[in-house]
Amino acid sequence: MSEERRPAAELRGIDKSFGPIRANRSISLSLARGSIHGLIGENGAGKSTLAQILYGYLLPDAGEIRVAGRPIAFRTPRDAIAAGIGMVHQHFMLVEPMTVLENLMLGCEAGPTLAAGRAAARATLARLDRRDGSSLDPEAPVETLPVGLKQRVEILKALHRGAEILILDEPTAVLTPLETRALFGELRSLAASGKTILLVTHRLREVMEVTDTVTVLRQGEVVAERPTRETTPSELAALMIGRAPAPPSRTPARSGPRRLEVRDLTVRDGLGIARLDRVSLTLRAGEIVAVAGVAGNGQSELIEALVGTMPPSAGSLRLDGIELTGLTVAERRRRGLGHIAEDRLRLGAIAGFSAGENALLGRQQERQFTGGGFIRKAATAAAAAAQMGAYDVRPVEPERRFALFSGGNQQKLVVARELERKPAVLIAGQPTRGVDIGAAELIHRRLLALRDAGGAVLLVSADLEEIRLLADRILVLCGGRIAGELTPETADERRLGLLMAGAAAA
Repeated sequence: MSEERRPAAELRGIDKSFGPIRANRSISLSLARGSIHGLIGENGAGKSTLAQILYGYLLPDAGEIRVAGRPIAFRTPRDAIAAGIGMVHQHFMLVEPMTVLENLMLGCEAGPTLAAGRAAARATLARLDRRDGSSLDPEAPVETLPVGLKQRVEILKALHRGAEILILDEPTAVLTPLETRALFGELRSLAASGKTILLVTHRLREVMEVTDTVTVLRQGEVVAERPTRETTPSELAALMIGRAPAPPSRTPARSGPRRLEVRDLTVRDGLGIARLDRVSLTLRAGEIVAVAGVAGNGQSELIEALVGTMPPSAGSLRLDGIELTGLTVAERRRRGLGHIAEDRLRLGAIAGFSAGENALLGRQQERQFTGGGFIRKAATAAAAAAQMGAYDVRPVEPERRFALFSGGNQQKLVVARELERKPAVLIAGQPTRGVDIGAAELIHRRLLALRDAGGAVLLVSADLEEIRLLADRILVLCGGRIAGELTPETADERRLGLLMAGAAAA
């Protein structure tokens, strides 16, 4: 077989188990050179496990990996990188105290003085800036960046290494539509130049838009492979979850009394720059108000000011008429404020704790979970098991370490904990980030149920389809200010895009 026709990479009969959990079951996959190959499936279907095996991060129990026709046994990611494979992980693999430029340089420093590596990284960053208008500051510490820009650094780092085979695990989960289109343009250019892309995603629209071939996993097995042009989103959705999708219906809102009132809220960073500038909004019982905007325009600061992790410079926050400014996170929770964190591993959970322990976070003082100064382990485990069953978290193992669950199942655990408290006001930051179609449907139904029961929800999401599906009102943030308000009926992609870009929506 000629070099051009030989697959860039093949996986043959890959098996991988974690104790009793069989994550991959005799999976075979072939990546055509110069193609974009989609890999989709439910949370826990084995997609990330398979990607990590190809990258050398995990060792298979059985099976073979071939690169350019040659069998290769990867022991570490370094082996995979040497073979021309790069990966952008679903969970960030960045050194947070380091700058953007330093993170790009890691692994390709080009000598002890670092001068050559630094120059090469600057050149790559400058080239990609020209491509998509990125506003990343090369000298900014990664820990100061919002979630969306951190994801962008991961993508830049992988592209800087120039791998021949590039694995992207949920790369667009935190990107705006414009950023996603720019990324897809780059992926097409890479494929046209002969490089090979494995795109792991839950987003069927993206699969249809950018891939050449798509493989569907369910419960660790390949259930279908299709040329993308010969399938449809509805067929792929049914293959993924074993049934036709059923998005929830949204009844008209029955708005009640004011629950959350925000007046002239201003948040400044360490340099005195206003990241949130005199923002005012009102949230009523029985409604979902969504906040849309390009990443880095004040969404994260709004969430953190509301929940108490970032003090505002000015303004007023009132919950049921009670001033929140000056109250701790715990005090706000006791008054009925719930919070689904947009970054679940930094603010929403503790990776080293068990699922049961994470289900207890924020509820340690409740009588059903504590007694005599000790945690009631049986009660904690029972509550966690009930939440896991109700939200289809797999496997239902309260003692299992949180970090060992797939990203989508981690998200469902965090959402379950917050929604089961039945908060009066819920601040929901990217609630379906990284989850599959079935899980997103479940979370959407639960959010609507909270709203219909009289709860108030402030939804911050980068998914415009999700916003249009759930929101009763839509606020658009641009430059830390509210650029406009729309209804779901008037919020077409053009009008939203104009407001997000700071232009008047004509």
